[in-house]
Amino acid sequence: MSKGIFITATDTDAGKTYVSSLILRALRNERVDAVGYKPICCGDRNDALELADASGLSDTDEDVLNRINPVWMKTPAAPHVASMFENKPVEKEVLLNAYKALKDEHACVITEGVGGWLVPINGMDFSVAELATEIGDPVIIVVGNKLGALNHTLLTVEAMRSRGVEPAGLIFNNLVDELDTATITNKGIVEDMCGVEVITDVIRGQEEIESWPFMEILGL
Repeated sequence: MSKGIFITATDTDAGKTYVSSLILRALRNERVDAVGYKPICCGDRNDALELADASGLSDTDEDVLNRINPVWMKTPAAPHVASMFENKPVEKEVLLNAYKALKDEHACVITEGVGGWLVPINGMDFSVAELATEIGDPVIIVVGNKLGALNHTLLTVEAMRSRGVEPAGLIFNNLVDELDTATITNKGIVEDMCGVEVITDVIRGQEEIESWPFMEILGL
């Protein structure tokens, strides 16, 4: 049985935190002891606060937040850039050890990445891709559904496969209320082109998501 799911995305602001929180709440409604994990926050810590709340944990307890989010940098930039500005190198072992600690305490961990798949964490040697590969959980791609999503999705899938990682599925997150030709057709076209299943299509403002696809991925 898998101990978790890693959530990456086609881009920054594609909706990773929103989707991760929906998944956490859906699993917890099925009485699965699921917890969110945000290895790195850059800028504010809102992502970690939302994941804590969705995990049924206190979002005002600093110890809880530090377990869910072990590295917090105040510079709103890619982790590699933020760490240079703050002279605060990101240690891979810190991120992996924090993940393992949560995995030991909970039935499953929903890890939310930083930005997209190739965002650098510590230079070119350690990116989100390497972190996800080290963790080893199935990876779901959140697609910010907009004009350009086809290219972003296909590039992400290709980059994952080049590292021997087969996506577990796509989640289309509709970023606007009124869909146009591109956003209506993106889902069907990209599924055919890359051969990765679209797990679900999230409407803007949606408050619940079905749990069964994620239970299946987790082997529950």
